[in-house]
Amino acid sequence: MKTIRRVLSFGWPFIKPYWGRLVLGMVLGVGFGLFNATFVWGTKTLFQRLDGDRPTVVADGGEWEQRLQWINVTVTGAVDDWLPFKGRTLDWRQSAGGLLFLPVLVVLRSGIGYFSVYFLGWVGQYAVRDIRMAAHRRLQSFSIDYFYGRQIGDHTMLLNRGAGALYRCLTYGIADAVKEPFTIISVLGALFILDWQLALFGLLFAPLSAIPIILVGRKLRKVAAAGYAKGTEQDSLMVEVYGNMKTVKAFGLEDRQLGRFQKIYQRLARLGMKSLQAKHLQNPVIELLSMLGVGAVVVFVFFSGKSAPELVGFLTGMVMLFQPIKKLGGLNAYFQEAAVGVGQLEKVFATEPTVREGAEARELRPINEALRLEGVTFAYDGEPVLIGVDLELTKGMRLGIAGESGAGKSTLANLLLRFYDPREGRITLDGVDFREATFASLRGQMALVSQEVVIFNQSVAENIACGKLEATREEIVAAAKAANAHRFIEELPEGYDTSLGEQGARLSGGQRQRIAIARAFVREAQILILDEATAALDSKAEAEVQRAIERLEEGRTVICVAHRLSTLRDMDRIIVLEAGRIVESGSFGELLKQEGVFAEMARRQGLGGSP
Repeated sequence: MKTIRRVLSFGWPFIKPYWGRLVLGMVLGVGFGLFNATFVWGTKTLFQRLDGDRPTVVADGGEWEQRLQWINVTVTGAVDDWLPFKGRTLDWRQSAGGLLFLPVLVVLRSGIGYFSVYFLGWVGQYAVRDIRMAAHRRLQSFSIDYFYGRQIGDHTMLLNRGAGALYRCLTYGIADAVKEPFTIISVLGALFILDWQLALFGLLFAPLSAIPIILVGRKLRKVAAAGYAKGTEQDSLMVEVYGNMKTVKAFGLEDRQLGRFQKIYQRLARLGMKSLQAKHLQNPVIELLSMLGVGAVVVFVFFSGKSAPELVGFLTGMVMLFQPIKKLGGLNAYFQEAAVGVGQLEKVFATEPTVREGAEARELRPINEALRLEGVTFAYDGEPVLIGVDLELTKGMRLGIAGESGAGKSTLANLLLRFYDPREGRITLDGVDFREATFASLRGQMALVSQEVVIFNQSVAENIACGKLEATREEIVAAAKAANAHRFIEELPEGYDTSLGEQGARLSGGQRQRIAIARAFVREAQILILDEATAALDSKAEAEVQRAIERLEEGRTVICVAHRLSTLRDMDRIIVLEAGRIVESGSFGELLKQEGVFAEMARRQGLGGSP
């Protein structure tokens, strides 16, 4: 019950908006459960007529018993002409009635059951849609540090298997939770009305059915948790291997990666068999217990001398009674599996982003004076990356940032985009602390062109328009021309409407970078951040991209992070970072003359200075 309460309490806020269909589905489910009792009455009625007996009202019975007997006599009398009776000539109506009596009951029962599952399924589908969207919304609100150290499989499992298990639980689990208890109640009621002594005798075996359900539920929970973890590994490995297939083939790693898949799939197969055993072992046990109950009833009927119609009706009820008990065993499996996914979703919804927009955050105006870093200190997991950085970048200034790998260059760019907040100090724009501004107004003033170009599996035009979602086709084309991208785009099969595939598989590295520059052009941002924008390109592609970048820099405030120092020649000022501190500052020529860290880096790259 604790597991059921946990799952339903988590799902209720998402189910509540669809309460109308939920109530309708539940009411129909109750109707389905209660309607099952008609089969006990139907089979007894048919076999009574086969023996030539008619239902009567017993004078010495209790008030309620007499009332039920009177209803039975009335209903049976209403259908008397349509059902065959022993000793009466069989006409077409009785033939049709005998043929269709039970099928009509089945059609009515099935129709009620169908619409119950339909409405509850509708609620489940849309509730899980909302859960997935809420999870996406939550994940995308998290700071960058949340995603470091986590596998892609964590998210795919969360949104696919976790939410899928919850859907099955909300659809079929709730349907069975409504229908089957009422089926048990209605059939039990019919059995007690039929013969309370037989009902009590047969039910002695029913409580034993709870034993396999409880034991199986515990095992399923453990298996589901282990399967979730291994499924996460599988999804992450697929992204890792098939997202880096060039490297796999270049180093002949196919067999090694197949071995990794083999280990995961071997474990998943074992877990799958444990789950299969647990789920399908309880049904034979429940069936065995139910048949023992039926056998006891048969012995008791012979011992007490009950009539054949009573026996047939009662056996029908007993068989129908244990079917919902079996389904309730499956219901337990639904909730146990869903509980694992709910646990993961609860963790996501309970997590708070480390970089948050303040409740009273204000809109930043376009840069008018300067961007300043005042005593900025930052560390990853306690390891200092930037220490006491003071920096002023006036409007229109072009600042270059140089330094060896790990010196803190990219971290500085990340802080400017407010992917992180400084541990100490502050960053301001025209005197306004970044932490007092809205994300939209801050990042809306900035355009990022980095070494890691992200191309979405959309058209060329849609990729460029990521910089400005409301951009017109004319603005998109103008941006592509400014980025030296228009010509190769026109040569694509469908021009600007060509889908670029996952990660821009149709394009070369230089072409992808020029798409990114076009994205920055269309954004019309005042502040441009270039993070190793040409580091991964060959000399020809670099020259083409560099010309586009120089055009993009015009009239903008520029922060250019570069390991390749030649791209910093035209910067107004260059700072050199070492171990998180600014150790040198000046123009390109001034830094070469200082014979310091920058000059040493330049010599290694063949850019001048005496050896």
